[in-house]
Amino acid sequence: MLRWTLHKRMDQNPRTSGVLVSILVKELERAERGDLRHYIIPLLHTLMYTLIQAPCIPDELCARVYDFCKRLLTLPKPFCTIGLDYASRLQLERAAPGTLYQRMVISEQSLHSAAFPCQERIFIFADPELLPEAICGALAMDTEAAQVSQSPRGSMSCVVTHALQAALGDTCDTSGLRARLQALPPGDLEHWFQQVVAAVEGSQGGSEQGQHTARLERIYHSLMGSSPAGNNPQEGLQGTPLPSPNISFHLWTEDEQLWKELVLFLRPLSQSCEPECPGQELEPLEMPEPLPGCGCCGQSRFSVLSTDSGIERDLPAPEEPCERSRLHRKGGIKKKPSPLDSAALLPAGGGRGPGKGPGRAGAPPEPAAPLQRPRTARVLLLGDDRVLGRLARAFHSLRKREARRVFLTPRLDLQFYHIPVVPGQPQPSAAAEHADPEELCEVAGYLGRADPWYESNINTLGHMIPKLATMPSRALVTDPFLTDVIAYYARMGTQPVCFQVHSVKVLFQDPAQEPAEDVFLTELLTQVQDSPSHRELSTTKRKSTLDGPGTDLTVTCRRVVLSERQKELALSLRSTGLLMKAIPAEEAAGQGCLTVTITEIIRTSNLAGRSFSAVAHRFRTRSIKVRSPEQRPFTVRLDKDSRRTYRDVIGLEVSPCLEPSYCLQKTRTTKCSPEETEDVGLVKYLPKSLLLPINTFAGVIS
Repeated sequence: MLRWTLHKRMDQNPRTSGVLVSILVKELERAERGDLRHYIIPLLHTLMYTLIQAPCIPDELCARVYDFCKRLLTLPKPFCTIGLDYASRLQLERAAPGTLYQRMVISEQSLHSAAFPCQERIFIFADPELLPEAICGALAMDTEAAQVSQSPRGSMSCVVTHALQAALGDTCDTSGLRARLQALPPGDLEHWFQQVVAAVEGSQGGSEQGQHTARLERIYHSLMGSSPAGNNPQEGLQGTPLPSPNISFHLWTEDEQLWKELVLFLRPLSQSCEPECPGQELEPLEMPEPLPGCGCCGQSRFSVLSTDSGIERDLPAPEEPCERSRLHRKGGIKKKPSPLDSAALLPAGGGRGPGKGPGRAGAPPEPAAPLQRPRTARVLLLGDDRVLGRLARAFHSLRKREARRVFLTPRLDLQFYHIPVVPGQPQPSAAAEHADPEELCEVAGYLGRADPWYESNINTLGHMIPKLATMPSRALVTDPFLTDVIAYYARMGTQPVCFQVHSVKVLFQDPAQEPAEDVFLTELLTQVQDSPSHRELSTTKRKSTLDGPGTDLTVTCRRVVLSERQKELALSLRSTGLLMKAIPAEEAAGQGCLTVTITEIIRTSNLAGRSFSAVAHRFRTRSIKVRSPEQRPFTVRLDKDSRRTYRDVIGLEVSPCLEPSYCLQKTRTTKCSPEETEDVGLVKYLPKSLLLPINTFAGVIS
């Protein structure tokens, strides 16, 4: 709230922006002298966000901030990473004031600009079965109200006004400039917008700041030349509001919805999917071999519509000239593909350009255009660990799809964000069984411990969003606190924290049933079917049966000790179930290890009879195998979500999930060199484990 109030006050009184920047710079330098590192990153984020919105900042202050960021390069991560990022941004801002504001608005509003062709969008996903209808409705209403107030014309006016005011300072008649831009026709406004963008981006080529100011001054006088001068008094600096980013709210109802929305972001429905030239057709890529060990490789296949008639007499006769002896396919049923269908047919590098036929024999191949990712999709998940488990599953499916046929990777920069939401009261659906908010938000708790600025800005929203849902709709529209916090998080949260995704192979009691393969992010819980929970066995209970509750299990794993060495461990015990936690309770525990808790049932005999007690064994491992020798089934629940429960299970295997592209390349290398057991060639440089990155403000502060 304090950070939000500070930026709101600067919007209301932009003349104080220079004073606020000066105060923040002094606080940063004082924190550096006192070695108060936990204050540096929050102050630096607040300073940079203020500097981007400020109408005009003296170059002396920018130089002090730039020198401070360079001094951060001598500190460990994440200070050096953030310092390098902000030093690069400040270098652009000093060369051409207003560059950071201009690039942010162009990309967030998807404004057409040849000088800076970047687009961004924020996708908010919420599971309607995990969040109350009131919260989903309030979030949809808030984001929709923020988008209604935005328009391309208003965004272009903001870019022109801020760029001219940042370059000219007090000499810019801001009120007259806004009135002039308001009176311009749409075509003329876009012309001046393109002129300003080209001038600002052209100043990054090494020209001096004086030349940049002179260039924008000429544009300013040409724009204001026909308007009467001197009628409006100079009012000094006036703030130009930063438009709300392009935000879309989605109720996550389908498993493939994330991939579909990303494809539509790259190829909107408004764009025609047909080739621009009559003779041009999209050429399908060759389908690679299925990934080994991936049970769902054969589940998502693309159907290609064939236009071959299949009639033998349609083939050319053998005695025809060689020019006409080629196989010509007759026109069959033609169907206009949707962007989702055409995504499977596009080559990885973008295909041939319009009107370009196949290359001639003997002609030198055209140089491939460099792959660029001008679009950024910021996917924000609202909810608890259950929606993040669903995200891990969708992300794994997306990576497998990309390993088989590359489409999104070279064109899109995909980033994930998470805002925990704790409903005020538990849902009646079967998906909600946990009552403890801390137990449902383990990922958010870990991110808050790793990044204090995430804790104070994002984790506090978990209890605030349900309260906002009960407020009147007018309060949400007139005071867009939630959309402002989401925009601040998406703009400044650039440091990812990576979580290991684990794969699980489930073996069923029925021999005819194929083993199931799935992934999980936070936890895996097993319980004997039709037996009490292991939590209910904390006290000693007398049983009438001979063996007591639970079932016999054999556990095989490699135990990880404090020295990070692995020790073989084999257990045979009677247990009611086990719990695997993938999120460490402390940052010192490290990522990538599972904390396994097994509840063992111990039988004791005395004069009063037999009694049974529950003892918990805890250890850390990276992979584990569990079997039931007596074939007694148990249940497996993934990521605390009862919708992802497997029944009649007699065995499971858990290990770190491998990156699908690594599996594919490893398979190809093994086919070429079967004797090679180690990673050779390209496989050595590919990431081996599948990691889910979630952005925070600072990453992990050690």
